[in-house]
Amino acid sequence: MKIFKRILLLVLILFLVTVIYNYPKLNMLSGYSAKNIASSVYVANRTLEFTDRTDNDFSPVNLASDEVDLKKKTATSSAFGLLTRKAVYRKGLGAVLTLEEGDETADYLVPKRSKSDNSTPYPYGNAPQKDTIFKNVDYDKIDESVDFLFDSINKTRAVVVIYKDQIISEKYADGFHKDSKLLGWSMTKSLLSTVYGVLEHQGKLNVKDKAPVASWQNDERKNITISNLLQMNSGLEWDENYEEISDATKMLFLERDMTKMQENKPLVGTPNESWNYSSGTTNLLSGILRTQFKTHQEYLDFWYTDFIDKIGMNSMVLEADLSGNYVGSSYSWATARDWGKFGLLYLKNGNWNGEQLFTKDWVAYITTPTPTSNGTYGAQFWLNAENHFKDVPKNMYYADGFQGQRVYVLPDQDMVIVRFGLKNFDENTFLKGVISSIE
Repeated sequence: MKIFKRILLLVLILFLVTVIYNYPKLNMLSGYSAKNIASSVYVANRTLEFTDRTDNDFSPVNLASDEVDLKKKTATSSAFGLLTRKAVYRKGLGAVLTLEEGDETADYLVPKRSKSDNSTPYPYGNAPQKDTIFKNVDYDKIDESVDFLFDSINKTRAVVVIYKDQIISEKYADGFHKDSKLLGWSMTKSLLSTVYGVLEHQGKLNVKDKAPVASWQNDERKNITISNLLQMNSGLEWDENYEEISDATKMLFLERDMTKMQENKPLVGTPNESWNYSSGTTNLLSGILRTQFKTHQEYLDFWYTDFIDKIGMNSMVLEADLSGNYVGSSYSWATARDWGKFGLLYLKNGNWNGEQLFTKDWVAYITTPTPTSNGTYGAQFWLNAENHFKDVPKNMYYADGFQGQRVYVLPDQDMVIVRFGLKNFDENTFLKGVISSIE
């Protein structure tokens, strides 16, 4: 009997040690699940069952137990009953993880939006395009390249190929269509960068200026420029790891104000000589944007009035943290067609239907390789400057999101390609096939 009690005690101790050791990880598990469920159900209008079966079906997130309250617009996820997280939907700001009970009913400001233009043909509106057949396009070949991505392996949800302003190929997985909102993940970083381009064109800031961060003014961080931050070349410490408890996961799942975490990090490298991919840097940039406006309402509105709604991306929803700051690192939803408009804005060097939102110089800036990035990164955009994609032009650049969300801009081909899915894929083969269909 004594031996049995000792064994039982040992098992209990081991269980407690395991729980204590892994408890912080449960925040990542249940936090990810709750946030993703809330956004999927209330922003993208999907069901809990669909989201659990598809988006949240990977380990360890699939271990969470999920519930939704459609009346209160909340989602709750529990990790083995040991840790429960709740996310709440806020109209105009998307879903956010709560940290306190009062967060669920707290007041918040809502960005002002303009209505969709459903009478003008795409891309300047949302009405159907006039039929245009390009003699130099091999439509069978391009459809073959697109179809290649729609299998159980690649898990693609949407592809839109735009050539000379015309959609020449478009396909969606079962359950998705042209009006389905899709999560851009880190493609949101490219949206944030664009806001800086718009402000610079309006003469309201210069990205070469020192970053206006008050807490840095009495130490060596005062020399960091806005451009250093946009290029993720500031030299600041940051751990971008989603497999473990890291700076990135703490920020996304535990922070009320996500703009502050990178601000508080020390300098561990030399600005302009220390490229390090950092979602914290992007959210710090979102916080810096807030300081450019007199009121929070103006900050919320500007992204839409002077950029997103200006080009008719009316389906777009930028999600905000509990402090009301847009989570520029990760959270934006829009239809594949609207993401295509974003790519077209860059293809047109910032000119949208006769109005210049940012300059051609801005496009040159965001596509200039960041020092020490090995030619792969510009200013919140990814590059092909070193021919990583060997069968794709070097001047191709793109917005890049987790699990293979992409908006490719191909200036030589006058083309934009959009892809959404749940898994990375053979990008070179896909792009090569689409490009070669244009004679």
